[in-house]
Amino acid sequence: MSYTSLRYHVIFSTKNHRPWLTPAILKRLSGFIGGVIRNMGGQPVEVNGPPDHLHVVISLPATISPAEAVRNIKANSSRWIHETFPDMKGFGWQDEYAAFTVSMSILPKVVEYVRNQQSHHAKMSFMDEWKTLLRKHGIKFDEKYLG
Repeated sequence: MSYTSLRYHVIFSTKNHRPWLTPAILKRLSGFIGGVIRNMGGQPVEVNGPPDHLHVVISLPATISPAEAVRNIKANSSRWIHETFPDMKGFGWQDEYAAFTVSMSILPKVVEYVRNQQSHHAKMSFMDEWKTLLRKHGIKFDEKYLG
């Protein structure tokens, strides 16, 4: 038997950072994404975001990579949005994403951070947040490639 505790904080944005995610859509989308995560054998911890991007705190089994989880979440949620909201035919997710590991000791802080996205983004843009988190986690990047 193997025992793992693998949690991630994943962030990805809407295509061209368009503000598609209204509070009503976000509420339904969060529930749908929770189902996608459970279908992969994972556990959704928190899903939230402002109108132009999403934060997902997720616990995954060792058999599912973060890349596979993000691919499944994006593909299934995009299809669901197109089927559920026909007026959102232009909706899509950016190809890029960021994923950071989360230890149990910091999990409550990360969850609180994700829960407070709307007020957080009243003070900070998505791009500033993106760069700050990449730097905080020691990820090198070239600004010309940030979407």
